[in-house]
Amino acid sequence: MSIHLVGGGWSDAAASEVFGGFLEECAARAEDRRTPRVSLVLMGTDADALEYHQRYVRALGLAGGPHELAITRVEEGTPCPDAALEDVDGLFVGGGPTPEYHASIAPLFARVRELVAGGLPYLGFSAGAAIAAERAVIGGWRIDGVVVCPEETNEELEDVTVVDGIGLVPFSVDVHSSQWGTLGRLVAAVEAGLTPVGVAVDESTVLTVGEQLVVRGEGRARRVTVGDGGVAVGRI
Repeated sequence: MSIHLVGGGWSDAAASEVFGGFLEECAARAEDRRTPRVSLVLMGTDADALEYHQRYVRALGLAGGPHELAITRVEEGTPCPDAALEDVDGLFVGGGPTPEYHASIAPLFARVRELVAGGLPYLGFSAGAAIAAERAVIGGWRIDGVVVCPEETNEELEDVTVVDGIGLVPFSVDVHSSQWGTLGRLVAAVEAGLTPVGVAVDESTVLTVGEQLVVRGEGRARRVTVGDGGVAVGRI
């Protein structure tokens, strides 16, 4: 099974490409026992959040394939319940405030790693993709006082902040890359030694990490590494 890292964004036309592979893997795990049961972990419980959460339901519906959603809505500042990982054929962690997702799911990181190593498909959307990394970029817009990306992408953090993530992939992940200008943040983070390697994923685009790295959808994924005399950026 694979790890699917989505850079955020909503596109009806790309829904099948972006989410279809994940649902296929969930179905394969469920085999003939039942309709695949997908755990959908989302942050927020107020009316606006509930309305926004319907975008995930719609996108997965457009992606095709029968599935059952087990939706866990987590109030900010509270831990994600263990039940979100029980009796499911796939785990989908959504987008929103990345530091809040990180803090909420942190007590379950070891269990998520164990389940994914055992074959549970994982899809991270925006924040869910960022925290999947071994070293997770959770926000910020300055390094050593220097602006490295637009202020509105800061996740209410001043300094670019890189912390221990779930550890599903060995590279850091930044999202909304071309649309929000966050490629610059990842380049600066690698340059500053905050993380050794990163991948920036565009909106309506998925990077699937399995035996190979595969990019699908409307945009690009770019690898950021330390090169001779500086930082190297290359398309995956």
